[in-house]
Amino acid sequence: MLRYLPILLAIAITLYALIDCARTEQDLLRGLPKWAWILIIIFIGTFGAIAYLIWGRPRRQGPGRGGPRRVIGPDDYPDFLRKL
Repeated sequence: MLRYLPILLAIAITLYALIDCARTEQDLLRGLPKWAWILIIIFIGTFGAIAYLIWGRPRRQGPGRGGPRRVIGPDDYPDFLRKL
């Protein structure tokens, strides 16, 4: 079973990258259009999948980069108070 582990790992990485690329919106991908990344992942295989995961995947939005902000209560939210 241990000798099949690299093959299973390569298939898993390729499938993950293919599904992730297919579900990601076109505007969020970096470098190439969506159809090009999908073709690279399919025809180059594991190396194409690794290239997509490094260079094509959208960057994560952290708290300091426009990501989720801290949650405030409704009594501290001016728009909510205006709607009352």
